[in-house]
Amino acid sequence: MEEVNQSVVSEFIFQGLCTSKKLQLLLFLPFSTLYLMIVLGNLFVVLLIVTDHHLHSPMYFLLANLSFIDFCLSSVTTPKMTTDLLQEKKIISFGGCMSQILCVHIFAGGEMVLLVTMAYDRYVAICKPLHYSSIMDRQKCIWLVLISWIIGLVHAISQLVLILDLPFCGSRVVDSFFCDIPLVLKLACMNTDTLGSLINADSGVLASTSFILLLISYTYILFTVLLHSKGGGSKALSTCTSHIIVVVLFFGPCIFIFLWPVSITWVDKFLAVFYTVVTPLLNPAIYTLRNKDIKNAIKKMINQI
Repeated sequence: MEEVNQSVVSEFIFQGLCTSKKLQLLLFLPFSTLYLMIVLGNLFVVLLIVTDHHLHSPMYFLLANLSFIDFCLSSVTTPKMTTDLLQEKKIISFGGCMSQILCVHIFAGGEMVLLVTMAYDRYVAICKPLHYSSIMDRQKCIWLVLISWIIGLVHAISQLVLILDLPFCGSRVVDSFFCDIPLVLKLACMNTDTLGSLINADSGVLASTSFILLLISYTYILFTVLLHSKGGGSKALSTCTSHIIVVVLFFGPCIFIFLWPVSITWVDKFLAVFYTVVTPLLNPAIYTLRNKDIKNAIKKMINQI
């Protein structure tokens, strides 16, 4: 049985975004361009924050880490998806599939916790401005970022351990463009209902806890600004708009998945593309277009060049 399993699970076959060869060829250039924009946009934000000493503050330190995570998250799946658009047979090795699952959960889990950290940073800055420099010092910022990476790593390993030794003896076709745990579970030659519920509970706890903390933080921040600011509603909306937009973009699909548990292939693929391509592309655009300090730093860099 072990020999059969090893031979069968040596590789998986991706169904891809679609079955039409013409459409796949048409999609190659747009996705290649989008990935290039993701790489340039996110790494530019990181480089800008690192090189401009005016941006050496906790908020921008966390933003640089968010951009780096977005770059990593997209790089796990998008290059493979893009090159597969030109391939007749879209194959990934068993090790490559498990690596994709591990990395996607590391970066996605880490980003959830990092978004909570960014909300905490804004809470301290707005609700406790006099103590901000003492609370959000350099050492604490580094620890908060490390904790987000550690939680992402622990979450990913806990997911991978549950599926690593599953017996695969049937179909090898994954109906997506990357290895996603629910789709891989369907290929196991055993009943995985209990295991699937356990994996969903693991992801659900992390996502739900992060979202509730974010909701509480930004609600409290907005109420604080409304009560203590002369500008009232307009200032309340402008204070953390960028952060809230990014949170909605990241957690919106999660909420949709929980509220709409019916599995529809094209919806699942759309949400997967949204996570891995759209969100990492929009995040740097949102922060650079809505942030005066970032725009000033860009102007300064252009003038120096």
